[in-house]
Amino acid sequence: MTDSLIRIAAALLIGPDGRTLLVRKRGTRAFMQPGGKIEPDERPLQALVRELEEELGLLIEPAQARYLGTFSAPAANEPGFVVQAEVFLVTVDGAVSPAAEIEEVRWIDPAGDGDLFLAPLTGEVILPFYRATCRDSRLKDCCP
Repeated sequence: MTDSLIRIAAALLIGPDGRTLLVRKRGTRAFMQPGGKIEPDERPLQALVRELEEELGLLIEPAQARYLGTFSAPAANEPGFVVQAEVFLVTVDGAVSPAAEIEEVRWIDPAGDGDLFLAPLTGEVILPFYRATCRDSRLKDCCP
């Protein structure tokens, strides 16, 4: 592992209407998946559960999260760094509200970008993966 790698756990949160939730951290422009850095003593799923509660007041059971894979892209807010994300699919039907460092949340149709400025991991990797995976029906139970 290099010093320029940021390890995170992130959620592809899907609501009951098929839209996905993106967040924007305070003082930044890019919208991204909710989640955050994995602490040295945490497993990715533990980090995700902790971050969703801290950032959105969202309490999830680990069994609700379906592992999608490891994805990487340039970091949106830290030039010269790469984000390596352990990504989980989580379907939710409860309310979320920004907390901690989250300034704004938006539900968007995952078929587009919601006219938002997206982090590279979200816009170039995770949303295209989700679209392609839905088209070939591997995630049929979660697709809008």
